[in-house]
Amino acid sequence: MSDWISAPAGPLRGELRVPGDKSISHRAIMLAAIAEGTSRISGFLEGEDTRATARAFAQMGVRIDAPQASERIVHGVGLHGLRAAPKSIDCGNAGTGMRLLTGLLAGQRFDSTLIGDESLSRRPMRRVIEPLSRMGAKIDAAEGGTPPLHICGKRTLCGIGYELPVASAQVKSAILLAGLYAQGETRVREPHPTRDYTERMLAAFGWPIEFAPGRARLSGGHRLCATDIDVPADFSSAAFFLVAASLVPGSELTLHAVGINPRRTGLLSALRLMGADIRESNARCLGGEPVADLIVRHAPLHGIEVPVEIVPDMIDEFPILFVAAAAAGGATRIRDAAELRVKESDRIAVMAKGLRELGIRIEETPDGAIIIGGKFVGGEVDSAGDHRCAMSFAVAGLLARDAVRIRDCANVATSFPGFFELACATGFGLAE
Repeated sequence: MSDWISAPAGPLRGELRVPGDKSISHRAIMLAAIAEGTSRISGFLEGEDTRATARAFAQMGVRIDAPQASERIVHGVGLHGLRAAPKSIDCGNAGTGMRLLTGLLAGQRFDSTLIGDESLSRRPMRRVIEPLSRMGAKIDAAEGGTPPLHICGKRTLCGIGYELPVASAQVKSAILLAGLYAQGETRVREPHPTRDYTERMLAAFGWPIEFAPGRARLSGGHRLCATDIDVPADFSSAAFFLVAASLVPGSELTLHAVGINPRRTGLLSALRLMGADIRESNARCLGGEPVADLIVRHAPLHGIEVPVEIVPDMIDEFPILFVAAAAAGGATRIRDAAELRVKESDRIAVMAKGLRELGIRIEETPDGAIIIGGKFVGGEVDSAGDHRCAMSFAVAGLLARDAVRIRDCANVATSFPGFFELACATGFGLAE
């Protein structure tokens, strides 16, 4: 366990590029591994989660070279070229890695076992197991539908039409990856559109796929062709700096080459509704994804009713939105975000408890919260080992009356290695 101390700070200034997008890095490794030929991935996130995914494919016989930091050369083995791992595949803390791997491994000719750390071992997997079972997969889980997952090989998969009961890009992606190995057509519909990284990347690797917001369709029997992927900067990582610079008076930051896929940037819409001054510059495409430089300046924020239609597009950014709402004028209401209770932690409960410790009025609801803006006092908060909660409390400490001690920050390395150093370079008052 590692604790941080976040203290009040002056204006945040500078230009920075946050690490590569975690979601895209996971998918790039996976598809490059089962493609035909050699793919080069630039901007790969050097986080524990994404490295765990790379190790998984190395265990299954894929040669992956790392000529320098944030770069991978993947020597693909083709759709049917993976080999059984000699032992259980450890996904670490990576829920994305485990759920997507479950779909991909359901169509292999060998058995697999997926395990994870203590946090991941508590996360629900039935939402993935149920549709994959309908396709013909056989997946055994622990009591309660949690890892470890035992995936039986040599199963004949058949395409299905599936309507997700809850919007989830991870579940959608698991079904689509299983669909690569299935007979016939696989169709997925969502109650709300979610991020379409898997669909875009399948198309980039040459797999015929049709997709639009809220739906996707593909058939089995094709092949993936190697390609080069340039991973944009991760919007979820940029989010902490966007909120920090919005809240700290006198701040101005420029964040370069941030991915602005519309299925990922719900927080940007929410912050602008709250009055944030965030401008996009140098818009372009990087690796098939829209990116832009984001210039953020301090601006007074006010509370809002977060539109439910953008909730799926910001599900990873809610911890830092809680902090923005706690520092804004008036009340902010969050609804239709029950998914937050089954992430790396119960993020609603963790953020509510921590913000109360810092003097903020907040009422939990089953699917969200009502947050009354106020002034942060100092104190001690527990991140519950959740990387996004830890970084969010670090931002809260910049505005607190006294220093804030944040407990259990070691897992920040899963998604944002170097956050501590980068934050300090822009003016955060952080200490270990």
